[in-house]
Amino acid sequence: MRKAVVGCAFAALLAAGDANAQDYPSRHVTLVVPLATGGSTDTIGRIIAEGMRPHLGQTVIVENTPGAGGATGVIRVARSAPDGYTLQIGQWGTNVASGVVHDLPLDLLKDLEPVALISTQPSLIVGRKDLPPKDFKELIAWLKANPEKVSVGTAGPGSPSHVFGSFFQNAIQAKFNFIPYRSAGESQKDLVGGQVDMIVDTPSTSGQNVKNGLIKAYVLAGKDRTPVLPDLPTVDEAGMPGMYFYFWHAIWAPKGTPKPVIAKLNEAVTKAVADPVTRERLVKIGQEFFPTSMTTPEGLAKFQKDEIEKWWPVIRAQGIRVR
Repeated sequence: MRKAVVGCAFAALLAAGDANAQDYPSRHVTLVVPLATGGSTDTIGRIIAEGMRPHLGQTVIVENTPGAGGATGVIRVARSAPDGYTLQIGQWGTNVASGVVHDLPLDLLKDLEPVALISTQPSLIVGRKDLPPKDFKELIAWLKANPEKVSVGTAGPGSPSHVFGSFFQNAIQAKFNFIPYRSAGESQKDLVGGQVDMIVDTPSTSGQNVKNGLIKAYVLAGKDRTPVLPDLPTVDEAGMPGMYFYFWHAIWAPKGTPKPVIAKLNEAVTKAVADPVTRERLVKIGQEFFPTSMTTPEGLAKFQKDEIEKWWPVIRAQGIRVR
């Protein structure tokens, strides 16, 4: 009799979970951006949040939760209720590099539920508008001639801009003075103002300032040129073949979020990315897109695991660590 009662109670809980999944979402959804405003993660998060709204039938509210290079926001979402109402947009820095750079109280692969990949973009190297070098070849020579005198803004220790900047300085045997900021947007402001010499950034954040002549672009760390800055040479064209560094974005939910809810969220993200209006907004800021086989929750899980296996040894080798 006791087993029957327990079985009925368990069945009731499962039925309630199914009902909740069917009714989801019944209120607004919060999308946590684990970085400050102004950077590409914030920009893409707001575009996707707006694009998801018609497919969910609810507003998606963006909340910035910066701190510890994005780790604060990631931890917040991982510890949230697994009900689909708190999500995290993340990227290479927050959901790959942070696991080896910081002592996280969680496992990036086990304590978050993959939802969907959004888009990717190559990094680029930009300098203040009055920086002496005219092109990438001259930039390398100038950097080598000024060891530890060149200030390079980053989005914090272990961020994509910091890791690629460190990778770049080692590749050309130079030495930079890295200046940490809370986000790429903040480092961009100081670059425009001439407070730092150079930053590693993305077309989504730097593109318009390059077009307006407020900063100077030197090279794109991707295989192909970007339509945002079609005259900017790639690293292959500029003499450093294969020095690629892509900056992708995706969405996660807390571990244990019901699979039907994850499926609804994945559908909302993929439909948003495919929508002509949203897609055009993403293309205008230099975004490139993944094949549909990679935009499933399983595709994101495999992609994230592959990125961790590829980049953690590189980061360790460069000694980048925050304690």
